[in-house]
Amino acid sequence: MTQRTTLITGATQGMGRGLAFALAARGGTLLLHGRDRLRLDRVAAEVRAAAPGTTVRTYLADLSDLDQVHAMAARIRAAEPRLDGLINNAVAGGGAEPHKRELSAQGHELRFAVNHLAPYALTRGLLPLLTASAPARVVNVASIGQETVDFDNIMLERDYEGLRAYCRSKLALIMATFELAAELDGTGVTVNTLHPAHLMDTDGVREYGLVPATNVEEGVRPTVRLLLDPDLASTTGRYFDQFTDTRAHEQAYDTEARERLMRLTDALVGRVPSAGSPA
Repeated sequence: MTQRTTLITGATQGMGRGLAFALAARGGTLLLHGRDRLRLDRVAAEVRAAAPGTTVRTYLADLSDLDQVHAMAARIRAAEPRLDGLINNAVAGGGAEPHKRELSAQGHELRFAVNHLAPYALTRGLLPLLTASAPARVVNVASIGQETVDFDNIMLERDYEGLRAYCRSKLALIMATFELAAELDGTGVTVNTLHPAHLMDTDGVREYGLVPATNVEEGVRPTVRLLLDPDLASTTGRYFDQFTDTRAHEQAYDTEARERLMRLTDALVGRVPSAGSPA
């Protein structure tokens, strides 16, 4: 573990903060992402104090702005010699005002932007570093809450509701996980996704008005397992409900729907597929 470098997005609170402390105890280098400088610096200082032998560096970006996502990926590529693990943990939940539709900096529905477009764009931007550091692992934190992606209402301009937007964005993230895993098969970079725990005690759960049912540690343990368990070294393109390899929503296995989503996603994040990659 002492040589590993891991990036955690959304590391200033909730499960991201819990992951930071859990991984810091194992040594190596931690890259902590947040969108609030004061909170990010405070968590970094706390992690350094708890694990003095661990190197901690911070990266600031608002993941609701794809320009900032691309810029952060470029900064990491330029500054970091390696990247062994990426945990896409940052999330926009259902919101305190569930019927208030919010937009990202680029004008996309906010939950779709933060929960799907941002982790996809960040992973894409970091692939040169991940592949150069292989074996490497990408863990996408999804949810058991999944709802069919409606391509005729992708940004929920009709019938908007925050939890619905959240569930659709998380299914989109799962679908992208499966596509990226297939693309990267044989490169030494694995890509998996999981539902970490049910209604963890986080600000997002409370903000929406739900009652927490589990503590953050319940989600940290299966997430760390996906990142580090040697028995999962070759496992890729899978969805886990905590520790159980299981099936996601049926749409995640619809290859036409996945390809349609990825064409749209690539266009929205400004990626031009290279020759030989899926159209």
